[in-house]
Amino acid sequence: MTAFSNILFENKEGIVYLTINRPDKMNALNAQTIDEIKLAFETIYDDNSIRGVVVAGAGDKAFVAGADISEIASLSEVNARKFAESGQEVFAAIENCHKPVIALVNGFALGGGCELAMACHMRVATATAKFGQPEVKLGIIPGYGGTQRLTQLVGKAKAFELCMTADMIGAEEAKSLGLANHVVNTIEEGKAKCEEILGKIASKAPIAIGLVIDCVNAVFNEQENGYQTEANSFAACTKTADFKEGTTAFLEKRPATFKGE
Repeated sequence: MTAFSNILFENKEGIVYLTINRPDKMNALNAQTIDEIKLAFETIYDDNSIRGVVVAGAGDKAFVAGADISEIASLSEVNARKFAESGQEVFAAIENCHKPVIALVNGFALGGGCELAMACHMRVATATAKFGQPEVKLGIIPGYGGTQRLTQLVGKAKAFELCMTADMIGAEEAKSLGLANHVVNTIEEGKAKCEEILGKIASKAPIAIGLVIDCVNAVFNEQENGYQTEANSFAACTKTADFKEGTTAFLEKRPATFKGE
């Protein structure tokens, strides 16, 4: 396992807790942290023992309070484009991961932190969670996919409002808008909810789960015909041992045992 400085990587019986570990900086995303997240997800992609991921922030104040402003302040136009594209690439790897990824949001999820949460497949928020895209306060805009994913999740009008006013919203409003899946009282309740969801998913066919992720993401990919992606993925499932096991188990009235094959 790669040694990390800015994140914690704990495999808890097939569930990886990936924790941004810069509490003194409100878990701000600097370049090194982004690189470590990328390396962590390379491991997650390749390790078949991993069945799900929880992304969290260290401490009790912030999930991730944003990008590291000291790095952003010195960017030129050319460097800024590379900065945004490299972050978008890492967050796309999270979004397209064939294993379910849940953001456990406690405290501030602002700027790059909100973008990181939105790149995950689901979000569980504690009652103290605050979401926002305040980049216009700095004379910039979201650069890690925030304008795109926020619009997908909450709709065009609300995305305009949040990105242009820099307002923060609480957990309950985030849930009502579709930005958060669940709201819990404490971080421990949040961990339990994440493990409950991932436990349900882990009992299902892994290949089918990955293809569900592909198909849902295809809805928002203008280069892809989502219906064709679904038909192709449905057909691909029928070639798997898991398909034979699932249908046989159903007919035999017994629980299926899936192997991801």
